[in-house]
Amino acid sequence: MHVNNLLNRVWRRYPNFKRITPHGFRYTHCSLLFAIKEVQERLGHGNIQTTMDIYTHVTQKAKNEVADKFPSYIGF
Repeated sequence: MHVNNLLNRVWRRYPNFKRITPHGFRYTHCSLLFAIKEVQERLGHGNIQTTMDIYTHVTQKAKNEVADKFPSYIGF
């Protein structure tokens, strides 16, 4: 099924949900991921892998939290 068709089915069922395009989902997801890059820069790590190696447990927790928070960003 095409993504737009699926989204239209959701909006028909829940008309009060905020409309967001597939690109909007991608943009929001990417924006949330920039937090890792900011951590790397603030800590002065030369590359992202250093940050990831040290803070993997934090990033896993953040991934879970993003999955939990994402519906609130789109009005669920």
